[in-house]
Amino acid sequence: MQEALAHIWPGLAAYLVGSKNPLLAIVGPTAGGKTAFSIALAQHIAEQTDRPCEIINADSRQLYTGMDIGTAKVTATEMCGIPHHLLDVLHPDAEATAGWYQKAARCVIADLHARGGIPILVGGSMLYVSTVIDDLTLAPPTDPAMRSALLAAYERDGGITLHRRLRQMDPEAAKGIHVRNKPRLVRAVEICELCGEPVSAAVPRHELRQGNQTPYIIGISRTRVHLHERIALRVHDMFAAGWIDEVRQLLQNGYTAEHPGLKSHGYRDIAQFLQQGSTVSLDILQEHIAAKTRQYARRQLSWWRHDSRIHWLTLPLIPSRD
Repeated sequence: MQEALAHIWPGLAAYLVGSKNPLLAIVGPTAGGKTAFSIALAQHIAEQTDRPCEIINADSRQLYTGMDIGTAKVTATEMCGIPHHLLDVLHPDAEATAGWYQKAARCVIADLHARGGIPILVGGSMLYVSTVIDDLTLAPPTDPAMRSALLAAYERDGGITLHRRLRQMDPEAAKGIHVRNKPRLVRAVEICELCGEPVSAAVPRHELRQGNQTPYIIGISRTRVHLHERIALRVHDMFAAGWIDEVRQLLQNGYTAEHPGLKSHGYRDIAQFLQQGSTVSLDILQEHIAAKTRQYARRQLSWWRHDSRIHWLTLPLIPSRD
């Protein structure tokens, strides 16, 4: 870890000196080692700059209480005294949206800047990170009354009338949404109605931050083989640590696989396993979750791959690759 810090420090130190309100972000695939690196980095920055350095969670699942094992949530001991924000702030039945997260994270960042501190955004939820590091414009929140009316309209004729309505309001969006895709069709019409403009003009769009607002982004990567080994080991350790019992307790507390917190892979799979009395072995369930985790890691890497702002570190550090 010390070698990785020494490798990244010259460029980061120059950024901290030249930025009035610095914002750091650590991104990369799940099980890549972002948490451990972020804590080591926060300690190093505090020692070198004598400024408070605090971490802001950007993992959508770690927002939820009672979901510790399956999210690899950092423990108080692992924090090493570094303050962490936006952990355990929602119950599993609450809906966490990118818009909600953007507002919450920016409030923490503003407070830390006011105290002369340095925020480090850490997590693998790609859209959540982008809402903060980019000037991202998000869709308006759902209007319950309008949503209910649109759903009823869809059910009356299988979406035919709604799709015709969307073609009138936004022909381009209508081309990419099939009439049988109820969620996308209803949401597209809703956005057009709420914004008074086409979906393509309303959301999502963003501009990369410039000047003093430019974030310093560090990407943590692993070789493919190493990452897959780490994912397999992590899932195995989660099961050994009592992930099944953690999900069982959530179900006993009244939550289900359909609640927002438990919809993520792993939690949903285990909840369904427990609720349906599946005959699938725990070994098969564990491998199924590991496979889905590998797929998610690929999506994360695809999301960040073309962002030229990212300073990549391949761990264990390979000096020839930045």
